Amino acid sequence: MTARRTAALLLLLVLLTSCAGEGDRRSDPASGHSPTTAGSAPSLDPTDAAWVQLMIPMDEQALVLLDLAAGKATGPGLRSWAARLRTAQAGELAALRGLRDRMGLPDTDLHKGHDMPGMVTAEDLDRARAARGAAFDRLLVTLIHDHLRQSEQVSRSATAAGGSADARARARALVAARGEQLAALTDLCAGRAADVPEPFACPSDHPV
Repeated sequence: MTARRTAALLLLLVLLTSCAGEGDRRSDPASGHSPTTAGSAPSLDPTDAAWVQLMIPMDEQALVLLDLAAGKATGPGLRSWAARLRTAQAGELAALRGLRDRMGLPDTDLHKGHDMPGMVTAEDLDRARAARGAAFDRLLVTLIHDHLRQSEQVSRSATAAGGSADARARARALVAARGEQLAALTDLCAGRAADVPEPFACPSDHPV
């Protein structure tokens, strides 16, 4: 990962984790802030908003890449894995969009054009469209592995720092799904053959 992408991830993690302490202060009478009273409209938690508005474009871009895999991946095992992951990510994206709508967030992509960690960028997709054979397979697995790992890491922070029970529940579900998805990728890599050709270094670990 480049220094810029690492820095971007750290900045987002700071946002997600720092809001946990801010939420504690909001409920602490000694802080000078009053908790939300019954009947008042709850404020939108910035951690939840930041997480949802990042996860949606991450999944959207990953789906475009997984669509390409249906016609370009060379091995049947890799195509099958990509198809299963695409189905899972499409369901996850629908749930995230529903959460975004319940939170009253706009449907604009705040990260369009940003080189965020785990984001399949427009440049990545151009490379994927141009790649053929084993080169496409390696690129697919590399980009999706990064997407899964980084989205899991940010979502794990959101499970602790988020303010909404609905958002934390969705983040926990995403973390659990990423553990299964990364384990499936590890199993796929263990088979090697044409499905994940060298010199891609298949991951031997996953976060859950």
